[in-house]
Amino acid sequence: MKTYCKQNLEEIKNLVAQLSNEQYTYASKLLSEATIGQHVRHILEFYQSVFNGLDSKIVNYDHRKRNLSIETDKDFAIQIMDSINTRLALEIADEPLVLEGNFCAEEGNQIQIKTTLFRELAYCLEHSIHHQALIKVGLLELNCASIIDETFGLAPATIRYKKECAQ
Repeated sequence: MKTYCKQNLEEIKNLVAQLSNEQYTYASKLLSEATIGQHVRHILEFYQSVFNGLDSKIVNYDHRKRNLSIETDKDFAIQIMDSINTRLALEIADEPLVLEGNFCAEEGNQIQIKTTLFRELAYCLEHSIHHQALIKVGLLELNCASIIDETFGLAPATIRYKKECAQ
C-alpha cells in the first residue's frame, strides 16, 4: 500500500512542478473558485492526519490544520509531498487504529470506528485519486492538457478496465 501511495504522490509532485504558482493558485470557474493548490493541500493533509495519529492511535481527518502555505506555494507543497514519501519509505507495519470523526453537519455526533494504518493509507490513495480528477478539470480550464498524464485522476480499477476493453 505504501508503494502505491508513494507513486501517486510522485505523480502529483511531477505535475505540480510543471505549474507556475499562478496556475497552482488560479480560482477555477469550473471548480466553484477552488484552486489546484486547495485540492493538493486537501490530499496532503489527509496523509498528515494519518501520520499525526500514529502516536495516539487515533486518526481524525476533521482536525486537519488547513495550512494555507500548502495551497498557495507549490514549492512548499512539493516539500510536504517529499516529507510524506519519506515517512512512507520507512519500515512501518500495519497496526490497529481508530478513525474518529463527525460524519454529519451537526456538532456533537463524533463516532469512532476500528481501522488500521494500511486501511487509512488506502483511503488516502482513493481520496487522492478523486481529487486528482478534479485537479484535471482545473488544468483543462487552464489549457494545460499537454502536461496531464492520460491516467491522472483515474482509479487503478478504471485503468485496468480500459486496458481490458482495448484488447
